[in-house]
Amino acid sequence: MSLYALKVTKRGGEETDLSSYKGKVLLIVNTATRCGFTKQYSELEELYEKYHDKGLEILDFPCNQFLHQAPGTDEEIHEFCTLKFNTKFDQFSKIEVNGKNEHPLYAYLKAQPKGEGKRIRWNFTKFLVDRNGEVVARYDSKITPSEIAPDIEKLL
Repeated sequence: MSLYALKVTKRGGEETDLSSYKGKVLLIVNTATRCGFTKQYSELEELYEKYHDKGLEILDFPCNQFLHQAPGTDEEIHEFCTLKFNTKFDQFSKIEVNGKNEHPLYAYLKAQPKGEGKRIRWNFTKFLVDRNGEVVARYDSKITPSEIAPDIEKLL
Protein backbone atom coordinates (compact mmCIF):
# COMPACT_ATOMS: atom_id res chain seq x y z
CA MET A 1 0.00 0.00 0.00
CA SER A 2 1.23 3.51 -0.74
CA LEU A 3 0.40 6.86 0.76
CA TYR A 4 -1.29 7.81 -2.50
CA ALA A 5 -3.86 5.01 -2.17
CA LEU A 6 -5.25 6.49 1.05
CA LYS A 7 -8.44 8.55 1.17
CA VAL A 8 -9.03 11.60 3.35
CA THR A 9 -12.04 13.82 3.91
CA LYS A 10 -11.86 17.44 2.93
CA ARG A 11 -13.14 20.11 5.27
CA GLY A 12 -16.44 20.29 3.35
CA GLY A 13 -17.06 16.55 3.73
CA GLU A 14 -15.94 15.43 0.27
CA GLU A 15 -13.72 12.35 0.22
CA THR A 16 -10.56 12.54 -1.86
CA ASP A 17 -7.49 10.39 -2.24
CA LEU A 18 -3.95 11.52 -1.67
CA SER A 19 -2.90 10.67 -5.23
CA SER A 20 -3.66 14.30 -6.11
CA TYR A 21 -0.48 15.17 -4.17
CA LYS A 22 1.83 12.87 -6.19
CA GLY A 23 5.10 14.59 -6.98
CA LYS A 24 4.74 17.11 -4.14
CA VAL A 25 6.69 17.42 -0.90
CA LEU A 26 4.18 17.09 1.96
CA LEU A 27 4.21 18.30 5.52
CA ILE A 28 1.36 16.51 7.30
CA VAL A 29 0.35 17.96 10.68
CA ASN A 30 -2.24 17.13 13.33
CA THR A 31 -3.37 20.47 14.70
CA ALA A 32 -5.49 22.07 17.39
CA THR A 33 -6.81 25.59 17.81
CA ARG A 34 -6.58 25.80 21.61
CA CYS A 35 -3.14 24.37 22.22
CA GLY A 36 0.09 25.94 23.42
CA PHE A 37 1.52 25.10 20.00
CA THR A 38 -1.32 26.74 18.04
CA LYS A 39 0.97 29.66 17.25
CA GLN A 40 2.83 27.25 14.93
CA TYR A 41 0.09 27.97 12.39
CA SER A 42 1.95 31.23 11.65
CA GLU A 43 5.16 29.40 10.80
CA LEU A 44 3.29 26.77 8.82
CA GLU A 45 1.77 29.52 6.70
CA GLU A 46 5.22 31.12 6.26
CA LEU A 47 6.59 27.80 4.98
CA TYR A 48 3.61 27.43 2.68
CA GLU A 49 4.02 30.90 1.21
CA LYS A 50 7.78 30.46 0.75
CA TYR A 51 7.81 26.96 -0.75
CA HIS A 52 4.38 26.25 -2.24
CA ASP A 53 5.42 27.39 -5.72
CA LYS A 54 8.40 25.02 -5.49
CA GLY A 55 6.19 22.01 -4.71
CA LEU A 56 5.39 22.03 -0.98
CA GLU A 57 1.90 21.19 0.27
CA ILE A 58 0.91 21.39 3.92
CA LEU A 59 -1.90 19.06 4.94
CA ASP A 60 -3.64 20.15 8.14
CA PHE A 61 -5.64 17.54 10.06
CA PRO A 62 -7.37 19.01 13.12
CA CYS A 63 -7.48 16.53 15.98
CA ASN A 64 -9.52 16.85 19.17
CA GLN A 65 -7.93 13.82 20.87
CA PHE A 66 -5.57 15.72 23.15
CA LEU A 67 -7.51 17.40 25.98
CA HIS A 68 -10.21 18.44 23.50
CA GLN A 69 -8.05 21.30 22.20
CA ALA A 70 -9.68 21.34 18.76
CA PRO A 71 -13.32 22.01 19.60
CA GLY A 72 -15.88 23.18 17.11
CA THR A 73 -16.91 22.16 13.65
CA ASP A 74 -14.56 21.89 10.70
CA GLU A 75 -15.88 25.23 9.46
CA GLU A 76 -15.35 26.93 12.84
CA ILE A 77 -11.78 25.62 12.97
CA HIS A 78 -11.15 26.80 9.41
CA GLU A 79 -12.57 30.24 10.16
CA PHE A 80 -10.34 30.55 13.24
CA CYS A 81 -7.24 29.60 11.25
CA THR A 82 -7.92 31.87 8.31
CA LEU A 83 -8.89 34.88 10.44
CA LYS A 84 -6.15 34.58 13.07
CA PHE A 85 -3.29 33.15 10.97
CA ASN A 86 -4.38 33.80 7.36
CA THR A 87 -3.78 30.15 6.48
CA LYS A 88 -4.16 29.11 2.85
CA PHE A 89 -2.92 25.51 2.93
CA ASP A 90 -5.27 22.53 2.73
CA GLN A 91 -7.25 21.79 5.87
CA PHE A 92 -9.18 18.56 6.23
CA SER A 93 -11.92 17.24 8.48
CA LYS A 94 -11.14 16.45 12.08
CA ILE A 95 -9.59 13.03 12.65
CA GLU A 96 -8.16 10.82 15.37
CA VAL A 97 -4.46 10.00 15.20
CA ASN A 98 -4.29 7.22 17.83
CA GLY A 99 -6.43 4.39 19.12
CA LYS A 100 -9.29 2.32 17.77
CA ASN A 101 -10.66 5.19 15.63
CA GLU A 102 -7.24 6.18 14.30
CA HIS A 103 -7.40 7.44 10.74
CA PRO A 104 -5.71 5.09 8.23
CA LEU A 105 -3.42 7.94 7.16
CA TYR A 106 -1.89 8.12 10.62
CA ALA A 107 -1.65 4.35 10.94
CA TYR A 108 0.28 4.42 7.66
CA LEU A 109 2.54 7.35 8.61
CA LYS A 110 3.49 5.84 11.97
CA ALA A 111 4.16 2.41 10.42
CA GLN A 112 6.81 3.75 8.04
CA PRO A 113 10.50 3.39 9.05
CA LYS A 114 10.91 7.15 9.61
CA GLY A 115 7.42 7.32 11.19
CA GLU A 116 8.93 5.80 14.34
CA GLY A 117 6.00 3.46 15.01
CA LYS A 118 5.01 5.32 18.16
CA ARG A 119 1.77 6.92 19.27
CA ILE A 120 1.31 10.57 18.46
CA ARG A 121 2.09 12.28 21.77
CA TRP A 122 0.48 15.65 21.15
CA ASN A 123 -0.86 18.22 18.72
CA PHE A 124 1.41 19.57 15.98
CA THR A 125 3.36 16.37 15.35
CA LYS A 126 4.70 16.74 11.82
CA PHE A 127 5.55 14.20 9.12
CA LEU A 128 7.69 15.19 6.15
CA VAL A 129 7.02 13.20 2.97
CA ASP A 130 9.17 13.36 -0.17
CA ARG A 131 7.98 13.65 -3.78
CA ASN A 132 7.77 9.84 -4.03
CA GLY A 133 5.40 9.51 -1.09
CA GLU A 134 8.06 8.26 1.35
CA VAL A 135 8.05 9.45 4.96
CA VAL A 136 11.50 10.96 5.46
CA ALA A 137 11.09 12.43 8.97
CA ARG A 138 8.81 12.79 11.94
CA TYR A 139 9.02 15.87 14.17
CA ASP A 140 7.75 16.27 17.71
CA SER A 141 5.41 19.12 18.60
CA LYS A 142 8.28 21.10 20.10
CA ILE A 143 10.08 21.26 16.74
CA THR A 144 8.84 24.40 15.06
CA PRO A 145 8.02 24.58 11.36
CA SER A 146 10.88 27.03 10.78
CA GLU A 147 13.31 24.43 12.17
CA ILE A 148 12.07 22.01 9.49
CA ALA A 149 12.70 24.46 6.62
CA PRO A 150 16.23 23.15 5.82
CA ASP A 151 14.87 19.59 5.48
CA ILE A 152 12.09 20.82 3.21
CA GLU A 153 14.58 22.73 1.05
CA LYS A 154 16.63 19.55 0.51
CA LEU A 155 13.56 17.78 -0.86
CA LEU A 156 12.47 20.61 -3.14
